[in-house]
Amino acid sequence: MPIKLPADLPAFDVLTREGVMVMSESRAARQDIRPLRIGLLNLMPKKIQTETQFARLVGSTPLQIELSLIRMTEHQTKTTASEHMEQFYRPFAEVAESGEKLDGLIVTGAPVEHLPFEEVTYWDELQQVFDWTQTHVHSTFGVCWGGMAMAYHFHGVQKHMLEDKAFGLFRHRATEPASPFLRGFSDDLLVPVSRWTEMKRTEMEAAGLRTLLHSDEVGPCLVEDEGQRALYIFNHLEYDSDTLKQEYDRDVEAGAKIRLPRDYYPDDDPSRAPSNRWRSHAHLLYGNWINEIYQTTPYDLAEIGAKAA
Repeated sequence: MPIKLPADLPAFDVLTREGVMVMSESRAARQDIRPLRIGLLNLMPKKIQTETQFARLVGSTPLQIELSLIRMTEHQTKTTASEHMEQFYRPFAEVAESGEKLDGLIVTGAPVEHLPFEEVTYWDELQQVFDWTQTHVHSTFGVCWGGMAMAYHFHGVQKHMLEDKAFGLFRHRATEPASPFLRGFSDDLLVPVSRWTEMKRTEMEAAGLRTLLHSDEVGPCLVEDEGQRALYIFNHLEYDSDTLKQEYDRDVEAGAKIRLPRDYYPDDDPSRAPSNRWRSHAHLLYGNWINEIYQTTPYDLAEIGAKAA
């Protein structure tokens, strides 16, 4: 089954060219099936790139997915056209007021990791989002800063600044290979990392959270929060092949202090095109997450969160 997207969303054409099964809203309406409703709270500056990356992953399963794009209510992006935001995104306040429920919600990262959580301009509303997930979302997936923010909100686990940016491909190992979220995973894998902060495994596990993927060099990667029906991933399996290159080129052009992304370019030569060595695990992870949602979510959307209410 395909992912349902508006026909004029940029991701529609991109994913169609890649061979991802994409269905227009008009065609989906003719099918007698309840799609899984997945929301994307997109906090990244490059909205179109980010929405395409996640649509690619959640749309590559045998299930029909209806993707809903959500933004913070008052925060205005300066890097994506207002026309795009008005056409395809709904403010969270509107979503909350409607009373609708979601089978899954992805909360992306944001370029604010140098700030204490409470100093982020939309922190108050984001806390409302997190609380709302407990009664209106069956499963939530926090990515990078989004996952750190959720762990802090629900458990008080702090992020810690790094002396140097963790940047490049780092080897991780599966610490809970029997987890359904790691079904089909190799014992170890390369994961793209791009952050100035980290979470401590000891502090996460002291809060009752379970580490599923871990790196001895850059710490926990994937963490399960069973009590909040959530996953937190602090790294970027969703990245395109050239996303780290774009970040590196941007910082070099700006004259910022930046190291070559580790183990990314062939022979550490930035003039050569990097190879994608994480794509299969990205599809496995998000496919496993979608499958777990499908296996456990109520058929009646109204029943989502009923036990937590």
